[in-house]
Formats: sequence, C-alpha cells, structure tokens
Amino acid sequence: MAAERIQARANAGVRIAGMALAAAVYAVTIVLAFYVSRIYFLFPQTDDAYVRANTVGIAPHISGPLVELPIRDNQQVKKGDLLFVVDPRPYQADLAAAAANVDLTNLQISAFDNTIAAAKARMVQLEADREYDQQYLGRLIPLLPENFVTANDVSSARSKLAAATAAVENARSEVARASNELGTHGDINARRKAAEAAAYRAKLNVEYCYIHAPFDGYVTNLNIAVGQYANEGKQVVSLVDDRDWYVMANFRETFLARIQPGMSAEVFLLGYPNVRFRGRVEGVGWALFQDNGASVEGLPRVDPTLNWVRLAQRFPVRITLEDHDPRYPFRMGETAVVTIRGGR
Repeated sequence: MAAERIQARANAGVRIAGMALAAAVYAVTIVLAFYVSRIYFLFPQTDDAYVRANTVGIAPHISGPLVELPIRDNQQVKKGDLLFVVDPRPYQADLAAAAANVDLTNLQISAFDNTIAAAKARMVQLEADREYDQQYLGRLIPLLPENFVTANDVSSARSKLAAATAAVENARSEVARASNELGTHGDINARRKAAEAAAYRAKLNVEYCYIHAPFDGYVTNLNIAVGQYANEGKQVVSLVDDRDWYVMANFRETFLARIQPGMSAEVFLLGYPNVRFRGRVEGVGWALFQDNGASVEGLPRVDPTLNWVRLAQRFPVRITLEDHDPRYPFRMGETAVVTIRGGR
C-alpha cells in the first residue's frame, strides 16, 4: 500500500510539472506573439539602418600649388578655420596691376575731361567767329546794290561764313568724340567701372587663395601634401558636415503605411549599445532602382521569378537625429537599430 501511495504521489508530481511546463510554453508563446505583433503592427523596427551625414568636397576657385596645409586627416575643424592655401603671389601681382590700371584709368578720364573742356572752348570760339561772319555778310548784302562793295567782297564773306560753319560742326564732332572716349553714361563712367571690376576680381582671386571651412565638420580621406597642384574646381579636401546627422533606415514595404513624416523614433547604435538616441522621421523614399524591368539595348529585361516566394522590398526612411552629445560622436556608416514610436 505504501508503494502505491508513493507511485501515486510521483504521478501527481509529473502531472503538475507537465502542466507547469505547458503553462510556461503558453506564456512564452503569448509573450512572443505580443512582441512580434508589437514590432510588426505597433512599432515598426529594423536593424538595416546606417548613420549618415552630408559630405562636401572643397575645391578652390583658382589654380596653383599648395603652399600651406595646416590640417590633418580626421581632424575636427570649426567654421572659418583655414584648410589650405594656394600660392597667392601670381594673383597678388594681378591685383597690383589691376589697382595700377584703376589709377591710370582715372588719369585718362581726367585727361579726357580736359580734352572735352578744350574742345568745348574751341567750339564756343568758332561759334562766335561764325556769328561775326554771318553779321558781316548781313551788312555787306544791302551795300551791293549801291555799289559800295563789290560782288567779290560778298562772295568772299559768304565763303568765310561757310568755312566758319564747317569749323563749328567739326568742333561739335570733336566734343562728341571726346565725350564718347570718356565713356560716361549717366552718372557712371564705363572706363572706371571696367577697371574697378577687374581690380575687384583680382582681389577676389587673392582671397580665393585662402580656403576656409564653410561649416563645422571633420576632415576625411586627406591624401595630399604641400606642393601638390590644385586645379580650379577640382576637389582637394572632403569635409563631413557635423551640423546635421541622420539615419537611413530601410524598412519593409509592409511597414510604410504606419510610418509618417514627423513621427518620433528610437535609435540604438552598435557602437553605443546602452545609449538611446532620439530621432524624427523626415521622409520616406518614393523610388527604388531595380534591374528587373530596366531597358537593355532598347528591350525590357524581365528576370524569371518564383511566384510562390515574394520578398518584401525595403524603402529608405530618413530619420533626423535630435541628440548630439559630444561624449558619443556620430560616425558615417555606423550600424543602427531603429524603432518607430509614432506620434508627432
């Protein structure tokens, strides 16, 4: 009888243990189901995400050899810091020549002013002579019928008046020509304006020799040295913009209906696993490049697919990082885990 009771208690213990194990399995299943539904239906999450920032290639406006390079690779720079210097001596010489040309132009303008004044004075004198000749002819004509003067005298007076008139017209032409050479239009002198513009451009070229950081950032991939020739418009230094950091998170297309611009996001970086960063959804991508369907030599290419296996596409979602703690600097390419929390 004792053995039977011991066996009965053992069977009861096994049943209780089985029931407890089944309950634990059911509980874990419910928790996993809740977790999965939470991820897929309430808070979309992805680990296919990377930290990004804008990069800018710094190129000079002028050409020449580098004479100064005070920066180092991966160095942090502030807005206005000197990045590199292109040899300014040829451009300083151009500036000196342009400044001298401005002075010479001012002297030329002064000389033209004097020429115009002299031409106008000459024209006034010739107009006075013509007026006198015209009055003299007017006095002779009435005397001709009375034979007080000869016809030759009248003809000579008319010739002199015609010559005086031609001289006045020539003087007017000289005044107009001198005024045109002066180059004045309204209150602006074109000669002086052109010379000053050339001097300003030469001054800009000298300033362009000194290239400064346009924003706070990090020098990256620096592989040049002093003496290298910098070409106009060719990139010399790359800067990572430290003002705005964001995460490009690739979410399955089945999640996109629950992701809207302005929603809050939770971001974890593999480099800082115990630090949570806040983010804000900036926008959701509208297009993906696909080889399937692309034109090849004018014909569409359509790859064969397995109809019973359909993989969801992933669209990039741009999330602006709102935390920028100097203790945890961001780096381009860092892997991130993003959870969309919703709300605006």
